Amino acid sequence: MDFPMFHLDWLNDRFLIAAVAIIHVMINHGLAVGFIPYITWLEFKGVQRAGRDQIADWEWDRLIHNKMKVGFIITTTIGAMTGVGIWFTVALVSPSSIGSLIRVFYWAWFTEWIVFVTEVVLISIYYLSWESANKSLRSKLKHIRFGAFLSIASWITMVIIVSILSFMMDPGNWNTHKSLVNGFTNPIYIPQLFFRTPVAMLMGGVFGMLLTTLFTKKRSTLRIQVVRLGGKWILSWTPIALAGALYYWNAMPEAMKANMSTAVGSMDFAEYYDILKYFIVGATILSVLLAIWAIWKPQKVNVMLVTVPCLLIFGFLGIFERVREFVRKPYVIGGYMYSNLLREEDYALYKKEGILKHATYTSVQEITPENKIEAGKNVFMLTCSRCHTSNGINSIVDVFEKMYGRGKPLDEESMSAYIPNMHQGRTFMPPFPGNKKELEAIVAYIKQLQGTRESLQGAQVEGIKVNPLQNMEQAVKAYGDSVLVSKK
Repeated sequence: MDFPMFHLDWLNDRFLIAAVAIIHVMINHGLAVGFIPYITWLEFKGVQRAGRDQIADWEWDRLIHNKMKVGFIITTTIGAMTGVGIWFTVALVSPSSIGSLIRVFYWAWFTEWIVFVTEVVLISIYYLSWESANKSLRSKLKHIRFGAFLSIASWITMVIIVSILSFMMDPGNWNTHKSLVNGFTNPIYIPQLFFRTPVAMLMGGVFGMLLTTLFTKKRSTLRIQVVRLGGKWILSWTPIALAGALYYWNAMPEAMKANMSTAVGSMDFAEYYDILKYFIVGATILSVLLAIWAIWKPQKVNVMLVTVPCLLIFGFLGIFERVREFVRKPYVIGGYMYSNLLREEDYALYKKEGILKHATYTSVQEITPENKIEAGKNVFMLTCSRCHTSNGINSIVDVFEKMYGRGKPLDEESMSAYIPNMHQGRTFMPPFPGNKKELEAIVAYIKQLQGTRESLQGAQVEGIKVNPLQNMEQAVKAYGDSVLVSKK
């Protein structure tokens, strides 16, 4: 609670992160990690196909260069912007969690940033030096090595970031032995990496085949040969991706598996849990069929035939990211910090003394009959606004109206009985952290929202109000001169 609360009431804060992150992951996996090694492999094949007096098959080489141009433009524009966008949106919406992760993974992130800069340099060299590298066989082979180094650098960024993503799901023994090594070697790390790597290669191959159909003439010899090789690439990675999926699934804690049906589309779409299965089965079957067809009948592969499995695979990754983010709930960092950005170890204090007393940014410190609604608004902002809105996506009013009936006035007594026990019924929701007065205040606020439908504004609109109890003078009065000694 050391940060003012940014809030988008019409959108829902987590949707802001999701929109940016999913686009970035699609580009990072499909184009950086999976597409670059596919392109490098095809470039090498172009050299192998060359005649005795040639450096490379130039028609083949031009096609691969054009495909690389698409990858270069997308990764260095949208990919780069969404990468920065993730940091920007997470810092706005979830500053406490990203702050904790930076403290744990500082040196891992430092290494990743160095590798990322190296990756940017390598991809620039690889693409921009393509034509100049065609002057001699030696320079061409050197250029291909650059592609191989770029592929490795791209994968290393995944190696590091997947560790952090897995840590957020299950920190393992880090909660008892807090070290970078324990955080990095969490139980889900290797299974998730083993899943993501072949999926990225699969995406890169399917996307590459789509570009082949766009950049070559129908039934041309060049299209037939490149499509056939693309089919072999896809077919070789598909069984590894399936094995990785099974490994990842078996490593996932049972509590996360129990959240799966809700994770696919929140409570509104829990009954459509099978959509994830359909995407997995559909994308896998179509990828295998596409690969077999590309090897057997490459002359009959066209744009429309490749577009459907390409959309399915990228769509599956988007759903996968949505699911991965949700299944770890009620935590944003497993066993350590709840999704409302409050640490689990602090809950006993909040339940005893109240959350408002210990909040840095609040307009109410002591609840009275006069400020009860304002207090409830503050409690809602501190404990619920990371996932709920007042009247936007995942509106708190809609949640209770679905429970108690639309068109009916919300019953404060029923809500007061439900909220302290909601975690038992909906385990993906954090327990309510406040005391009895704060419970009554948030219930009164939600009741008023039903009638007024007013929008909840974040600190970016309303500004900030600092709790006067949270300053050095008050701390000295409350805890004595020991505070000053500890500060030194």
